[in-house]
Amino acid sequence: MAKPIVLTGDRTTGPLHLGHYAGSLQTRLKLQKDHDQFVLLADSQALTDNAHRPEKVRENILEVALDYLAVGIDPDLSTICLQSHLPALAELSMLYLNFVTVARLERNPTIKDEVRARGFGRNIPAGFLCYPAAQAADITAFKAALVPVGEDQAPIIEQTNEIVRRINAQAGSEILLEAMALIPKAGRLPNPDGKGKMSKSSGSAILLSASPDEIYAAVRGMFTDPNHLHVQDPGHVDGNVVFAFLDAFCDDLGEVESLKNHYQQGGLGDQAIKKRLDQVLQALIAPIRTRRAELAREKAFVIDVIRRGTERAKQVTEATKQEVAEGLGLFSLSRA
Repeated sequence: MAKPIVLTGDRTTGPLHLGHYAGSLQTRLKLQKDHDQFVLLADSQALTDNAHRPEKVRENILEVALDYLAVGIDPDLSTICLQSHLPALAELSMLYLNFVTVARLERNPTIKDEVRARGFGRNIPAGFLCYPAAQAADITAFKAALVPVGEDQAPIIEQTNEIVRRINAQAGSEILLEAMALIPKAGRLPNPDGKGKMSKSSGSAILLSASPDEIYAAVRGMFTDPNHLHVQDPGHVDGNVVFAFLDAFCDDLGEVESLKNHYQQGGLGDQAIKKRLDQVLQALIAPIRTRRAELAREKAFVIDVIRRGTERAKQVTEATKQEVAEGLGLFSLSRA
């Protein structure tokens, strides 16, 4: 039997960080063992708000690919591919835009939040506004059944399925599949300063390639409980970034629960819990950093992984595009 298909990926706007690891990379490592997983280097989507800085997008293609390989994404199990080199995705995006209104795009909660965060106002780039249609093209072109995303991206999957139903209704057959969002239980990882989620643009994200000193400095400056002034004072766990990170990355759940209880009762200082988190993160990132450095010296290998993956992905996506075109009764020179 064919394996269930998974589509996942990242915009190539910078190296990946612990938020990516907690939110999706861990899930991808598990899924690749018994799923047909495609991992998209989303450089075209990255250009929707970086068109004036194409070098940023171009240079980070290899950076993101290095992170994928360094954490354990296996090119023999997962297909790593480059979005801009899959023309069927752009063609399907344009086609799907005829099945969705501007008003519906503007109502998408993910788009509304991102527009607000970037301060676009009415100067939103058209490509950015049309992101849900492009995402629908990505998902459906691979006929993905599962899409690992953060909770904030769930509305994109919902709109994808709306487009799928409209295409299928127009074609009179089930050409495309609806996808299911796979949302991690851990939720979104906060920034070390406690202000919002960890992101590439925050400037304080802990990269998967972070040095020991960078990890130590990030942990030392983490937001805890501002009212926990003395070791003997009872402290709050909710909103405490250190405990959010321990929940996400410490394998010993019993230890974390014990630390929480001690902290809430009083008698456990911030420096003690930060020291423990530093140990956890150093142990997690060290092998990733070492493997990444090794791969960075094998640029030809990394490029070959992307090239081979993109060739396979091109065959899959072109087949879907042809199926959609035929199902909708579009003109074909080959059949004229």
